[in-house]
Amino acid sequence: MQISDPCVVSLTWQLTDGQNRPIDELNQPVEFFFGGDDLLAKVEEALAGHGIGAELQLHLEPEHAFGDYKPELVCFEDRALFPEKLETGMAFEGLPEGHATADMPADVIYLVTEIYPSHVVLDGNHPLAGMSLRMHIQVRDVREATPEEIESRTVGGEPVTVLAGGAAKPDGHLH
Repeated sequence: MQISDPCVVSLTWQLTDGQNRPIDELNQPVEFFFGGDDLLAKVEEALAGHGIGAELQLHLEPEHAFGDYKPELVCFEDRALFPEKLETGMAFEGLPEGHATADMPADVIYLVTEIYPSHVVLDGNHPLAGMSLRMHIQVRDVREATPEEIESRTVGGEPVTVLAGGAAKPDGHLH
């Protein structure tokens, strides 16, 4: 079966930055909905028409991956607004109740990047924003999508985020 909209593809990959430093490796095949919300447009464009066994090398500039880094998505909030047990890398959907920073988007996942006694630094950029990426993708399987997958435009209920433009999952994994 050839990859075409809609279907489900099983992929493995190696993801590096523009200087070939490792970022993420997916050794076991994972299913992604093709033609929906699971993959970046440039990744889908490259996969279209290929089948099982295909191997692709991609170079993605920030505008085709996770966008440019936006310093306006970084803010400082009072340490008292956060749980006592707080660690760098923790993710929060939106800013905490009582936040002081105006004009920050509410529908963004903010990562804790620094913790000080008086304040916490939050970053609403995707962890890979502003980066050129290189991918080596292997197509392990292709199958027809189920009616449920077609309706939800994803496999398993929630879109996979590393290749779909969202932030890293709160557990720190990119896929």
